[in-house]
Amino acid sequence: MTPALLADLVRTAAVDVLTARGLDPAALPDDVGVERPRNPEHGDYATNVALRTAKKAGVAPRDLAQWLADALATRDGIASAEVAGPGFINLRLAADAQGGIIAEVLAAGDEFGHGTELAGQRINLEFVSANPTGPIHLGGARWASVGDALGRVMAARGADITREYYVNDAGAQIDRFAESLVAAVKGEPTPENGYGGAYIGEIAQRLLEQEPGIADLPEEERHERFKELGVAAMVAEIKASLDAFGTHFDVFFSEKSLHDAGAVEAAITRLKESGALYEKDGAWWLRSTAQGDDKDRVVIKSDGAPAYIAGDIAYYLDKRARGFEKLIYMLGADHHGYIARLRAVAVAFGDPADTVEVLIGQMVNLLRNGQPVRMSKRAGTVLTLDDLVDAVGVDAARYALVRSSVDSTLDIDLDLWSKRTNDNPVFYVQYAHARLASLQRNAADMGVTPGTEYGLLTHPREGDLIRTIGEFPDVVKAAAELREPHRVARYLESLASAYHKFYDSCRVLPMGDEEITELHRARLALCAAARQVLANGLELLGVSAPERM
Repeated sequence: MTPALLADLVRTAAVDVLTARGLDPAALPDDVGVERPRNPEHGDYATNVALRTAKKAGVAPRDLAQWLADALATRDGIASAEVAGPGFINLRLAADAQGGIIAEVLAAGDEFGHGTELAGQRINLEFVSANPTGPIHLGGARWASVGDALGRVMAARGADITREYYVNDAGAQIDRFAESLVAAVKGEPTPENGYGGAYIGEIAQRLLEQEPGIADLPEEERHERFKELGVAAMVAEIKASLDAFGTHFDVFFSEKSLHDAGAVEAAITRLKESGALYEKDGAWWLRSTAQGDDKDRVVIKSDGAPAYIAGDIAYYLDKRARGFEKLIYMLGADHHGYIARLRAVAVAFGDPADTVEVLIGQMVNLLRNGQPVRMSKRAGTVLTLDDLVDAVGVDAARYALVRSSVDSTLDIDLDLWSKRTNDNPVFYVQYAHARLASLQRNAADMGVTPGTEYGLLTHPREGDLIRTIGEFPDVVKAAAELREPHRVARYLESLASAYHKFYDSCRVLPMGDEEITELHRARLALCAAARQVLANGLELLGVSAPERM
């Protein structure tokens, strides 16, 4: 019995109790939840439904709790139900009912942890979107891991996800990038506010080899050609880095294409005609203060040129025209102002403000020997995704970046994440999976097959492992709804811990000439379920589940 099924059972029993006593079942909360108590002596699960319902129902909490406990104690799968404190109910499951979680995992396989509550939602998930003027820095690397994991988690709960990368290939930064390439070709210093780093010289040399006469073009034509070819080369490098990192996008969308197609002008005209923009001092303004911005934003400057937000407006409209109902933007630490601005854009087009969702990720710092790592070999002072992967590998990099909530600055100790010891969280989880895979191979060699006598699994460590396995669907659901894929990583560590403790206390396979028993076979089934859930969770994070280590 999974926590979700137990919650359904509690709700059904509560409806019956209230109805039988002439009380209104509508007093029950929508989410009748159960959770594991911190102290295992208090039971397998606990519910506070009586505390949450009693006042509306017009009864004392402990009275309602006792009525409900008495009813639950008679239900199949419940070994005991006891009232505690002001009205909590502690529940213990029958061993065979608890073991039903194992059967559910083995039947669902790769689909265990999936759900349908987000089914029918078309979501555009935009993340990374680093300017095509250099390699992906550590902030973008964090989004490459977190954004990809979030897409996987939401898709697992039924959402239709499109992963999108917005290529900022228009604007002053692209002109500075082209000027930096030209300077490298001519052997001149990097222009003021230009881009340095060895990668600039590498790309410039590559463009010379690709198009030998490019350096001899007239100045304006040369600039445009370096801009076009340089952006294409940088985007290709970015795609290669992301692909090697296991992060793949469905769409790479060009900002320049919006300007070239007249989409920016069309979007602004539409907002002017609808009255969503107002004119002041010769400029056109968006009322972003209505959504909490510190000031209204200029959309069209007094000289008639579009401000940067004009492209964002056209891009929003393009996404909505493609049928997306929810637009999630994953932006860097210096983009807090975009929350109000993008919500104001949604409202300006007549959409609810929450059509837009903005997630802000904080900075990432690399440490070695306890000291900050500040220099990139290739990108100068900017540390990159490739630097991190070179130092610890793809799996450790992805896991390290996704393991913590994005609203806090992240310090990554390269020495820790390079270790092949249990101090390294990704090694700890992957080793548990490899250990389980090895156990299954050994069982096959011995002729031991998984059994179904789950009622034999009465050891406390068995119960703890089963209940931890059963939490997985709720963890994935919460990770999807709260946009917090780090919950999956932390859960996997708790599952690995529960397995290691179980393995140290419960012998799974027979020793020597010992006869194979149903207990051995039931424990093997439990191990198979644990391995399946570890593999499913690692897949959601885009981290491999090794069979051997």
